[in-house]
Amino acid sequence: MSSLAAAGFVVFILLLFAGMYLSLFGWPGTLIIFLDVVFYAILTGFAEVGWKMLLVLLALAVLSEAADWWAGTKNVHKIPATAKSFLGAILGACTGMILLTPSLWGLGIWGGFFLGGLAGLLIAEWIRQSQLKIPLQASGGAFLAMIGQKALKGFLSLVMILISLSGIYS
Repeated sequence: MSSLAAAGFVVFILLLFAGMYLSLFGWPGTLIIFLDVVFYAILTGFAEVGWKMLLVLLALAVLSEAADWWAGTKNVHKIPATAKSFLGAILGACTGMILLTPSLWGLGIWGGFFLGGLAGLLIAEWIRQSQLKIPLQASGGAFLAMIGQKALKGFLSLVMILISLSGIYS
C-alpha cells in the first residue's frame, strides 16, 4: 500500500469515527458514514464495496435519520451542544475504547467509542440538569426517550460501520 493510499485509509477511518460521534449529538452522522463509504467505493473502483452493501447502508442511514426526525416531532429532550457535553462525550469515548478494546479487539474499539461516548454525554447532561431549577429540568420520561433515541441512532451507525469494514476486510 502506498503512503497516499494509507493516508486516504486513515482519513476514511477518521470520518467513520466522526460520523459516529456526530450521531451522538443528533447531527446527520449516519449520512457522513454513508457518504464516506461511497467515496471509498468510488476511489477503489467498487472492488471491496458493492452496490448491495451501499443500498443496505443507505437504508440504515435513512432509517436512522427518520427515527431522529420522528423523535424531534415527539419533543424528545435535546442535549445542547456545549463544550462540557463535547468534552464528556470525548472522555467517555476514549475511556470506553480503552476498556473494551483488550477483550473485544476491533469491535471493542467501535463499541467502546459508541458506548463510552454515550455514557460521557449522558453524565455531562445529568450534571447540567442537576444544576437547573426543578421546573426547567427535563422529565424522567423525556430523558429516557432521549437515551433511547441516541442509543438507536448510535447503534445504527455502529452497524453501518461494521458492515462496511467487514466488506472491506473480507
